[in-house]
Amino acid sequence: MTAPWDDWDHVVKLDPDKSLAPGESFEDVCETGTDALEIGGTTGMTEEKMEKVIAACGKYDVPIYQEPSNPAVVVEREELDGYLVPTVLNAGDPFWITGAHKEWARIEDVDWSRSHAEGYVVLNPDSSVAEYTEADCDLTAEDVAAYAEVAEHQLGQPILYVEYSGTFGDPEVVAAAADALDDAALFYGGGVHDYDTAHTMAEHADTVIVGDLVHDEGCEAVRETVEGAKDAAKTAAESV
Repeated sequence: MTAPWDDWDHVVKLDPDKSLAPGESFEDVCETGTDALEIGGTTGMTEEKMEKVIAACGKYDVPIYQEPSNPAVVVEREELDGYLVPTVLNAGDPFWITGAHKEWARIEDVDWSRSHAEGYVVLNPDSSVAEYTEADCDLTAEDVAAYAEVAEHQLGQPILYVEYSGTFGDPEVVAAAADALDDAALFYGGGVHDYDTAHTMAEHADTVIVGDLVHDEGCEAVRETVEGAKDAAKTAAESV
C-alpha cells in the first residue's frame, strides 16, 4: 500500500504566523515545483491564520497537509489532503509525546483515516520547538538511529522527521537515521537554503523540507532546493 508521501522529494512548510517574501504570493510558492505543502508552526498559531493560508494555497494543484502544533488550531477544510501529527520523541515535556494527542482525540469526529503520525527528533537546542517541548538535543547519531527504530517498530509511525530547525544538520546523523529505518519515510528539515544543501540531505532523507527559506529569501531560492532534492533522488533511483 502506497502512502501520499512516497513520491515526495521536497516539501515547503509554510508558517501561518510569518509573511511571504516581499512581492511574492502563495501562487508563486505553489509553482516552485515542490511536491507538497505543510502548513504549521511552533508559536503564534491560530485557527484563523491556518485557515487563511490553507484557503489561499487550496486554489492550486499541490497537496496540502496541516501540521498542527496543538489541537486547538486543527481546522477542517475541503482543501486539506490530511494531517501530519507530530510526536516529539525526545521531548522533555511528555505533553508533546502523548498529552497533546490525547486532547486531539477529544475533538469530535476526528478524521483518523487522514491523520498520519510524524515521529520528530528535534536537534537544534536553540530553536523554538526545542525550547517549547524541552527537547533533549544532546544526542549522538546512534541515539537518533535508536529513536528511528522506536518510531517505526514500537510506535508504528510511518514518518520520522529529523528536525534541525533553522540550522543545517549533520549528514552523518541523517544517514544513521536512514539506515535504521526499514519502511518508514525519513523527512529532513533545517538549514536547507540552496541546491547543494538540498542535494546533500536528499542523498539520505526521502524528503527534504524547507521552511524559513520561503519566508526569508523567496521562491527562487526554493526552486533551487527543489532541483537539488530531485536531482539527488533521481541519482539514487538510477543506482538501484
